[in-house]
Amino acid sequence: MKAQALADHLAENPIDDEYQPLRTYFPDEEVNSVEAISEDTHAWKMFFDGAVNVKVVGIGAILISPTGQHYPATAQLRFFCTNNTTEYEACIMGINMAIDQNVEELLIMGDSDLIIRQAQGEWETRDVKLIPYKKHVEDLSK
Repeated sequence: MKAQALADHLAENPIDDEYQPLRTYFPDEEVNSVEAISEDTHAWKMFFDGAVNVKVVGIGAILISPTGQHYPATAQLRFFCTNNTTEYEACIMGINMAIDQNVEELLIMGDSDLIIRQAQGEWETRDVKLIPYKKHVEDLSK
């Protein structure tokens, strides 16, 4: 923005006595639940996430050993996905990493409430495209 355009805007829109600044602080508006994770557990941890935009679809997962060793992985998907399918793809990639490491106990964490709750059986999977993903996650989890 040019400085003159900003100056013109401010000159044309003076602040009066009724002006109130915007309140942009939204404390934990999108947080559904928070759980404390015990640090003395012998379980591995896995975080996953997926992202979709107009140009690229990407997924990532990080596997963390009980000793704190980190094993990150990312991938670019060469097919179009919805946000939910990318989340499932990322989760599946992370579980496959854990299987490759012979992990027996895995704590899986992600930011997709839908994927987590469907995988735990709390929510029904209604989208026909997601049913095979949920089934695959269940099979891998065994």
